[in-house]
Amino acid sequence: MLKISGKKPDSLGVKGDKLSKCSWKPNCVCSCYHDDPDHFIEPINSRKPLESTWAELITMINEDKSAKTVTQSEHYLHIEFSSSLLGFVDDVEFLAAAEDQVIHVRSASRLGVRDFGVNRKRIEAIRTHLS
Repeated sequence: MLKISGKKPDSLGVKGDKLSKCSWKPNCVCSCYHDDPDHFIEPINSRKPLESTWAELITMINEDKSAKTVTQSEHYLHIEFSSSLLGFVDDVEFLAAAEDQVIHVRSASRLGVRDFGVNRKRIEAIRTHLS
């Protein structure tokens, strides 16, 4: 498979207690910033304990052939999702926020400007699977 991955952004990771804010590009969604309605997406809630939802998320990611775990810690995940045709890479981050009992998310395409809603749809599909 051809892989057009681009360079991993330096802005990934947890800053304070949040994931990075999206740039101006419409190919990103993030649950940490209500003041950015174009990029905002709700965090993942669960009726189960947060630890259970987190474990289910990790299992789901490990079973996805398009996903590669880059960083995994007790409360943070960085996953690279590659498209099947050209191997475009999207960086997806999850942050378990125990105080709020939610999992914050950020999903952004590395290359290009538009993603035709792929990042938002991916997070919504993950949310649906976990709820």
